[in-house]
Amino acid sequence: MYVTPHVARKSRHSAIDGRTTRHSGYAVSQKRRKKIEEPFGWAKTVGSMAQTMLRGTERLGAQFTMTMAACNLARLPKLLTT
Repeated sequence: MYVTPHVARKSRHSAIDGRTTRHSGYAVSQKRRKKIEEPFGWAKTVGSMAQTMLRGTERLGAQFTMTMAACNLARLPKLLTT
């Protein structure tokens, strides 16, 4: 498929070299990656998804849906000001 992974580059001793980071698409990819990973980080720290007490896909799915809805509600004031 001719696709390369766009992992984050470390400041020292990174496996990602200038061949990847010199393209403008790499910066765009990193910004999109941050936007995607922020809600999951919020769900793990604030939304108690890191260690859930629930079992079963239905209950866990419901908890995930409610947690992501709460994340969207928490982001809503910031989104409305722009």
